[in-house]
Amino acid sequence: MPRPKLSKLELQIMEVLWTHGPSSVREVQERFPEAKRPAYTTVQTMIYRLEAKKALRRTKKVSNAHIFEAVVSRAHAQRRLVDEFLTLFGGRMQPVMAHLVETGRLTLSDVQEAEKLLRDIASRKGARK
Repeated sequence: MPRPKLSKLELQIMEVLWTHGPSSVREVQERFPEAKRPAYTTVQTMIYRLEAKKALRRTKKVSNAHIFEAVVSRAHAQRRLVDEFLTLFGGRMQPVMAHLVETGRLTLSDVQEAEKLLRDIASRKGARK
């Protein structure tokens, strides 16, 4: 499934759907913090755009309200963001890793988990040959 490019507000709307499940436009809008809550019509427009991008879909209609659910998973959206982010570094991970290490955001246990994942992937690829 292609991963649509999502704006910051679209990601916030998707986060509401990932966290709370199928919701109406009003329910999504009301789940934003009151101080930074976008207008109902803004949320509605963004939801329709997400629907056009096939990131979400209408599941049913309750009275006058359409209920929407996420089609794109959180993991797919995160992968797209990471891929886009890495293009800023020419696809190289080393500058990002160096920054994470220097700032203390990358721990030894994170590295160990990554090593385990790399070993698992390598062993699966070896088993396919």
